[in-house]
Amino acid sequence: MTESVQQLVRYTRILEIVGDVIRLRASGVALGDIAEVQNTDGEASMARVIGLDRNIVSLQVFAGGKGLSTDAVVRFLGKPLDVVYSPNILGRIFCGSGEPIDGGPSLTTDRHVPVGGPTVNPVMRVMPSRMIETRVPMIDLFNSLVESQKIPIFSIAGEPHNELLARIGFQADADVLVFGGMGLIFDDYHFFRRSFEEHGVFGRTIMFVNQASDPLVERLLIPDMALAVAERFAVEENKRVLVLMTDMTAYADAMKEIGVAQERIPAVRGYMGDLYTQLAQRYEKACDFKGAGSVTILTVTTMPGDDVTHPVPDNTGYITEGQFYLHGGVIDPFGSLSRLKQHVIGKETREDHSQIMNTMIRFYSEAVESEKKQAMAFELSQFDKKLLKYSKLFRERFMNIHVSLGVNDALDLCWQTLAECFEPRELLMKQHLVDMYFPRAEDKEKQ
Repeated sequence: MTESVQQLVRYTRILEIVGDVIRLRASGVALGDIAEVQNTDGEASMARVIGLDRNIVSLQVFAGGKGLSTDAVVRFLGKPLDVVYSPNILGRIFCGSGEPIDGGPSLTTDRHVPVGGPTVNPVMRVMPSRMIETRVPMIDLFNSLVESQKIPIFSIAGEPHNELLARIGFQADADVLVFGGMGLIFDDYHFFRRSFEEHGVFGRTIMFVNQASDPLVERLLIPDMALAVAERFAVEENKRVLVLMTDMTAYADAMKEIGVAQERIPAVRGYMGDLYTQLAQRYEKACDFKGAGSVTILTVTTMPGDDVTHPVPDNTGYITEGQFYLHGGVIDPFGSLSRLKQHVIGKETREDHSQIMNTMIRFYSEAVESEKKQAMAFELSQFDKKLLKYSKLFRERFMNIHVSLGVNDALDLCWQTLAECFEPRELLMKQHLVDMYFPRAEDKEKQ
């Protein structure tokens, strides 16, 4: 009864409009509630309660505050934000307010689920034990992506992070793909859509997109809607869901601007003091559910000025389980880390995986030192020359993000690469693995 009365109450006196935030006096309102704002020209927009100070309510207007009159009518709906969830949303594209933007059939009669909410009860989590094969050798071989993992791609402007994210999306071994784009220019939005369509995964993909020209407020809703849908597919449909989001720095910047409009006191570099909490609430949605599916989160976090101590990547590093460091157009093996890879390497993958991973990185590290010696015109040993040949092959065959290989094929290529550059005695590996996998002379002749 109270909710029905609340929905009939209309507030017609807005006290203040600051950017996309409006303030007015109201009662019986809860944090996160949705309201309808109707301007004097008849245009209507949705808004969300983001602050309560006694009877002063602050709302984010989805369409923005530009052109909004203080005489606009505000009607509270008495419920939190929700998003449509049903099998019909597969292959559909939504904007930051949850409305379809692809011209497809209406979904107004489909089921809606609340956005946000707490993270999963630890009792319902199980230990990660399954690998998500991406067919990207630098991930699968050296920093395996594990189901329920939360991991960012640290990058800078100009690096092909969108290309890498899209490639992982259409190559990854996942049942459902949920994409969240924040602050995308149209070319990037079109690139992701075209990539998913051309590689045949669009039918099991849901896209939530906020373009750079869209209201800033909607940028903050993208992760919550994407994760709400992903969680439902994992829990109710037992699906292995991969969530891709770009760019979390744009998300944090939007939080900063909204915080300034709310006159909140900023912390480091103008970001709000709850930056860590806000990021953690989203990343912690990654989970392998007991008796159900899983949600794995892979994001892009751009680092302004290539500064890993910037508040966004710095806070992210404390929350996530490693990172893929994209540098110079490749995934840097020295800056990248997957803290969960030990759960799958040699268990979900072949027995030689751990040994070959360590050996390949060890030789590449030595090869980098040999390249420095060569650059400074030092005399090179015969082994240095082997290392230089090896580094060239390693970059071409494994570090190039366009290379697509299954795990076993990549492991076989590792052995082949080692055989082309080194003798078996130089590998310093377990002898039974060398005897089993190192190509023999007759194998080399066939190749």
